[in-house]
Amino acid sequence: MTRETRDHAPATAGDSAITVDPWHALRRFTAARIALGRTGSSLPTAPLLAFNLSHAQARDAVHTPLDTALLRRELDKRALDSVEVCSAAENREQYLRRPDLGRMLDVQSAACLVPYAGSGTARTDLVFVIADGLSANAAALHAIPLIDRTIAQLRGWRIGPVVVATQARVAIGDPIGALLNADMVAVLIGERPGLSSPASLGVYLTYRPATGRSDAERNCISNVRPEGLSYDVAAFKLVHLLEAARTMKLTGVGLKDESVWCGDVLPAADDSLDSPA
Repeated sequence: MTRETRDHAPATAGDSAITVDPWHALRRFTAARIALGRTGSSLPTAPLLAFNLSHAQARDAVHTPLDTALLRRELDKRALDSVEVCSAAENREQYLRRPDLGRMLDVQSAACLVPYAGSGTARTDLVFVIADGLSANAAALHAIPLIDRTIAQLRGWRIGPVVVATQARVAIGDPIGALLNADMVAVLIGERPGLSSPASLGVYLTYRPATGRSDAERNCISNVRPEGLSYDVAAFKLVHLLEAARTMKLTGVGLKDESVWCGDVLPAADDSLDSPA
């Protein structure tokens, strides 16, 4: 029996000590922990153990390091240039305690980006940043499949090198985009893990990135994962925002996501190159 099946299974005649919640039938519609039943004044053992497992998985997601070498090998298979950078946070403990350092590049990383910078008419249209954030597993699993599907829909765009950033927060895309002279930066970052989603990816799009941009100047697509917002739908939304931002020359609160997904077939991505699960 899978964990999902076990967690959602109703109490049986052998579970005489468990009081079944009358809303139990609604559990099939959500991954949220509702209608768990009770044993006396406590939770039954199965949902309690499932909660502890999910809590451990969420903690592991925060502390698991990003395998940057594997990501860069996958990007190389796609003939996509890549460069690895670090934030100013020296280690994971400092990253968690000092969010401000996760928004800045360290000196060596900033210097590494200079040779990749476009200029004048050769400005880069778009730079993807794959960042570990608070769930490296999310970045490892979902970033490249999303990039595959997004690039497949972009025609005539100058795509810069994919930047792989560790100990990174969302705003690290601002100095990266500025140094690369990019018109837009899309930061694909592991979101804060939840008890039912330890590997969820967020996408943050910023027009004319520069240090000091506020979150109000970004657009966000969240919960990208097979169990949430699928790669195809996320790519569809991202391309819509990219095209609209290019036309309106802005992102953030002034740019609304008015895309309507109708289940149309998107340009095929090479699934054989997707990151291994």
